[in-house]
Amino acid sequence: TKWHIPETLSSLQLHVFSFICSVTNKKPAQASITKVKQFEGSTSFVRRTQWMLEQLRQVNGIDPNRDSPEFDLLFENAFDQWVASTASEKCTFFQVLHHTCQRYLTDKKPEFINCQSKIMGGNSILHSAADSVTSAVQKASQALNERGERLGRAEEKTEELKNSAQQFAETAHKVRFWWDK
Repeated sequence: TKWHIPETLSSLQLHVFSFICSVTNKKPAQASITKVKQFEGSTSFVRRTQWMLEQLRQVNGIDPNRDSPEFDLLFENAFDQWVASTASEKCTFFQVLHHTCQRYLTDKKPEFINCQSKIMGGNSILHSAADSVTSAVQKASQALNERGERLGRAEEKTEELKNSAQQFAETAHKVRFWWDK
């Protein structure tokens, strides 16, 4: 699900797409919320922030009487404001997040405030949807981690090649200096 967040860089307005993912992939299960960004016109993602699900203290739907895409997430040491693409996507995200919290948090579950009551209800379709979303997010997270590792190796190789090129240039300069004598 895309969560569009305009961000300002100096006076230039950039449009980036941010995503929220709930991920569980370790035993015992550890769930986290990860924000990754996709810049407009790019196909790659950049990990921006990650919180453990246990750090989530409050999910604020802002106004339960109005279908609005805005919502806030309050963590132990952070506060994040969001605008979903649609109110419907916000509702779906809340349902999956609520289900994930119920499933993986034994104590200190986050408070869901200003949310429509239908979000809190149990729904077997929702449970299977949440499981498939969790599986898809696990795969995406793994791909993102693998890409990060490949980028790290590419950066190391680039640094090695840069150093080699510098050494070659210095040697060539010395040879030329010697040759010109």
